[in-house]
Amino acid sequence: MKFKLTYLGHSAFHVEYNGKGIVIDPWIENPLSPMSLDQFLDKFPVDLVVITHAHEDHIGNAEEIMRRTGAKFFAIHEIFVDLTKKGFEGVGANIGGPANLSSIVPGLSIAMTPATHSSYDKGVPTGVILFFDGEAGLYHAGDTGLFAEMQFIGELYAPKVALLPIGGHYTMDITQAVYATKMLKPKVVVPMHYDTFPPIKADPNEFKKRVESEGLAQVRVMRPGETEVFEF
Repeated sequence: MKFKLTYLGHSAFHVEYNGKGIVIDPWIENPLSPMSLDQFLDKFPVDLVVITHAHEDHIGNAEEIMRRTGAKFFAIHEIFVDLTKKGFEGVGANIGGPANLSSIVPGLSIAMTPATHSSYDKGVPTGVILFFDGEAGLYHAGDTGLFAEMQFIGELYAPKVALLPIGGHYTMDITQAVYATKMLKPKVVVPMHYDTFPPIKADPNEFKKRVESEGLAQVRVMRPGETEVFEF
């Protein structure tokens, strides 16, 4: 399994797999973003837009990206209904087993997980697990507090890389994210959803120190604009 991950600030990530581009929670114009939307679209392919929930800092620039690229989307059923009414094409799903998206990105399927958060009136908030040729490669937790079912995600899938919010206030803080890492059993954790606004200021190096001192996982603190290649 091999995929390329680029952090775009806040909770936005670009994933490249099998020559295709996936963007998750595409608020490209967030305050920490290293590039404009035009620069992003010039630099990265986008075939699939993945949306964890309907808050503006996550659905972000999704509509403009799809309008300009022709990319399809993956979202909870209620967001799917809303976006299809606007003329966009995508796949709606709900919390459960993986949805096969190989027609968009070869070898890709995505399962939605619970998330303890809110999402206006557009269905429930979710996390997503990206499966690459059947293996659980990447878990994006979305916006969430700590919840007990993370233990089940770890036991059932143990995703190789976990993207976890650490900023507190609206999501898990560092202490909760450390405990989440213990339950999820990933090989690598990347912190997200911190420092964008004053209420979610957090030190990712403190998170790294605590996780690695307990031997729970390797922590990669990614700067906005930084790319990592993961191979397992």
